[in-house]
Amino acid sequence: MVQSKGWEWEKVNVKQIQWQTPTEDGVYFARKWSDTGRKSVLDLGAGLGRHSIWFSKQGLQVSALDISGYAIAHLNEWAEREKLSIHTAVGDMMELPYADESFDCVFVYHAISHAYTRGVKRAIGEIKRVLRPGGELYTSVCSKASWDFLKSGFPQIDENTLLYTEDGPDKDVPHFYADVDDILTLLEDFNVEKIRHTDYCYLNGQKQDAKYYYVNGYKK
Repeated sequence: MVQSKGWEWEKVNVKQIQWQTPTEDGVYFARKWSDTGRKSVLDLGAGLGRHSIWFSKQGLQVSALDISGYAIAHLNEWAEREKLSIHTAVGDMMELPYADESFDCVFVYHAISHAYTRGVKRAIGEIKRVLRPGGELYTSVCSKASWDFLKSGFPQIDENTLLYTEDGPDKDVPHFYADVDDILTLLEDFNVEKIRHTDYCYLNGQKQDAKYYYVNGYKK
């Protein structure tokens, strides 16, 4: 069994704008959840905290979890500077340290794919457990249509998972890939509202062939 392993955030330039700014989906869901009266959100795989900080600034009650102690320490320092109250924890998404039905929403951006197939299934089960009935999940999943899944030659752990071996913050981190049917099977206990498939064909000055699914749905 491949053990959980998060990003080595120590290798990241934390001052780069992408680590200081929430994604467009993060901005959208913070507004949606605030406007619909949802109060508590778990930022799962929070990393350095760009979404946790944003959610808290929008008045949501935020808990943030990441497997990296370095990332959580950075988030704590950032929250203290901003005078924000965010409950943080270092932990594994396969075994969440929260009581059943603790959250109105769970936000998982580019994190749930950092596991092998069985680990992703366990993480989805944990998300279901900590969400209240009708609570909303937003997540992103690596696409099987991506070049790296089809042609990169990274070692394959199981039918859906590759192990990244290039130098970088995600070296030796498993990456799980899915198609629409895989996602619908994984989320069989959710009413899926939307699945969006995005192709990053050009990014940061270079041609790319990186594809992701972005998914949101509600716990049945």
